[in-house]
Amino acid sequence: MKLEAPRLEDLELKGRRVLVRVDFNVPQDAHGAITDDTRIQAALPTLREILARGGRPVLMTHLGRPKGKVDEGLRTTPMGKRLAELLGTPVRKLDECIGPAVLKAIAEAPAGTTVLLENVRFHAGDEANDPAFCAALAANGDAFVNDAFGSSHRDHASVTGPARVLPSAAGRLLEKEIAAFGRVLEAPARPLVAVLGGAKVSDKLKVVDHLLDRCDALLVGGGMAYTFLAARGQKVGKSLVQQDQLDTVRAALAKAAARKVDILLPLDHVCAEAFAQDAKPIAVDAADVPDGLMALDIGPKTRALYAERIRAAKTLVWNGPMGVFEWEAFRAGTAAVGKAVAECPGYTVIGGGDSVAAIELLGLASAIDHISTGGGASLELLEGTLLPGIAVLGAKKA
Repeated sequence: MKLEAPRLEDLELKGRRVLVRVDFNVPQDAHGAITDDTRIQAALPTLREILARGGRPVLMTHLGRPKGKVDEGLRTTPMGKRLAELLGTPVRKLDECIGPAVLKAIAEAPAGTTVLLENVRFHAGDEANDPAFCAALAANGDAFVNDAFGSSHRDHASVTGPARVLPSAAGRLLEKEIAAFGRVLEAPARPLVAVLGGAKVSDKLKVVDHLLDRCDALLVGGGMAYTFLAARGQKVGKSLVQQDQLDTVRAALAKAAARKVDILLPLDHVCAEAFAQDAKPIAVDAADVPDGLMALDIGPKTRALYAERIRAAKTLVWNGPMGVFEWEAFRAGTAAVGKAVAECPGYTVIGGGDSVAAIELLGLASAIDHISTGGGASLELLEGTLLPGIAVLGAKKA
C-alpha cells in the first residue's frame, strides 16, 4: 500500500469554486455551544490557502447521525459562526447543501467569502453514496479538496463522489495524515515500536497482523492483553477475554515468533473485584491474575518495561490505552506510556480517540510529533487499508 495523493498546489484555484470536504463533526453541549473546536481549527491552513490563491471555499461536512432527515439540533450554523471568528473573513452559512438556491448563493457570495453548506447527512444519499446526490454536490464546485481525514474511511457521497468528476487533491490536514502514517508504515526508522491497547482484541486483530510484518516490537495493554495472556495459557481471573479469538491470537503469537518480533505482555497488574469506578485497586505482582479479580491496568513492572522499549524507539505508533484511564485509580499505566511516548526521541504518532483523549488529559500533546484527527480512519490505515477518500483523489485529472 502506497500512501500518496495529489496536493493542493496541483490544483488551479484562482476564480474557482473549491468544494472542500471538512470534518466539522464537533462536540456541542445541551445548548448547542461548541465545546471543542479542534477539528475546525485543523481546517484553517487549507481554507486560508484557498482564499489566498483566489479560490472560493465551499465547505461540506456531516454532523451527528440525523439518518437522512432534517434535525434542527444538528444544523451547521454554530460551526459557521466559529469558523468566521477563527478565519477572520466572512463565512456565509446556507440552509441546504444542494439545489438551485445553493448554486445561486455560491455564485453571489462576495470574493473572499467562505460558504458553509448544511449538514450533508440531512440527505440519505450521502451515506448511501447515491449517484444523483454525488452529482448534486459536485455541481457546487469546479475543483474538490478532501481535508476530512476522520471521514476518509467512508465511501460516502460527500467524501468520494466529487473526486470522480472534478479535479481533486488532498488538503493540508489530510496531507499531514498521509505523510505521518506513510512514515510509520512504508519506510520507518528502526526500531519501529507499536503500542496497542483498548478493550477488545477483535477490534485490533487486523492491525496486529499488519504491524507484525513491519514492526520490531509490539507492546500490548488494555483489556485486549488478557486474551493474549489466556492464549498463552496464563490465568487471567475475571479479566476480559474473548474466547472466540484465542486461536487467532495464538496464530499471531506464532507469526511474531517466526518473524522475530517481540510481543510484550503485562508482567503485573492493577486489579479490582468489580468493574466500577469506586472499586478498590489491588496490586498483583505476578503475570497470573488470581481468581475473583479482573485486571483494569498494567502494573509498575510492566510500565517500566514498556517505557524502556518506547524510549528506545526510532519510530513509534500508539493506538489504545493501557487500562481504564478514565478512572484515576486505573490511569497510571496509560500515564506511564504517555509520558514515555512524549519523551521518545524518535518519530511519534498517536491514533485512536481514546489514546488522543489520554494524551490530552495528561497534558502531553505538544510533545507528540503527530496526533491523528481520525480514530476509525487511522485504525484502518494501520490495518493496511487504503482509505476510499484518499484512493479516489486524482481520479479526474486537473
